[in-house]
Amino acid sequence: MASEPQRSIDSIATAPPFTAADVARLTARYAGVGTAAMLADLLAGELKGRVAAVSSFGSESAVLLDMVAAADKDVPVIFINTQKIFGETLAYRDALAEQLGLTDLRVFRPDPRLLAASDATSLRWSYDPDGCCDLRKVEPLRRALAPFYAWISGRKGFQGKTRNALPRFELDEGRLKVNPLVDWDKTALDAAFAARKLPRHPLEAQGYPSVGCVPCTSQVQPGEDPRAGRWRGWDKTECGMHDPVF
Repeated sequence: MASEPQRSIDSIATAPPFTAADVARLTARYAGVGTAAMLADLLAGELKGRVAAVSSFGSESAVLLDMVAAADKDVPVIFINTQKIFGETLAYRDALAEQLGLTDLRVFRPDPRLLAASDATSLRWSYDPDGCCDLRKVEPLRRALAPFYAWISGRKGFQGKTRNALPRFELDEGRLKVNPLVDWDKTALDAAFAARKLPRHPLEAQGYPSVGCVPCTSQVQPGEDPRAGRWRGWDKTECGMHDPVF
């Protein structure tokens, strides 16, 4: 259980939503400020009780989660279990949450009634991956984020051409979205893993630099885009939880 839950609920109920002016203000305020310092300041101040971190517990997730936990272990962390997740990811999620001391891990799943109506065979991924992602990722995320005015994403600019121009702060469906790792590259991430002795996702060493659902994730060859193994063969680069930013 998160500490002081009633204070968090009250703060969410009474605080105003964020606006485009807030995005500009926060962008200017934290220009040149290091990631860990920015998160610590935000989570102890303006975002306290108003924000959740959303994590896939993928191959690079530990770095951001470690910084969030260092600032406030009670920040809610949302994980969307699409029911097509690698078993290795589920085990990694539990081990990492335990190691970091996360106190409020929230797991959301697809609505079974929607699945029965729109994916009764569980094969929608094979002919309509966008529709599958909407059912299994986007809709559960909207439910998960309903109590919050802001959320923290682990996207990084180097992950592919659709993420090249990511801002640190943006609005997403009326919520503030914080992208703390926009300017981190693979070298910086690897250094953080080593310095903090963070465990690696078990599939990373097998050629999966980006890990999603089992049917739509394949191994990436040397020299390929880090997200080349996601929805291979489809004209699709994002699950719908994030808009592409070129």
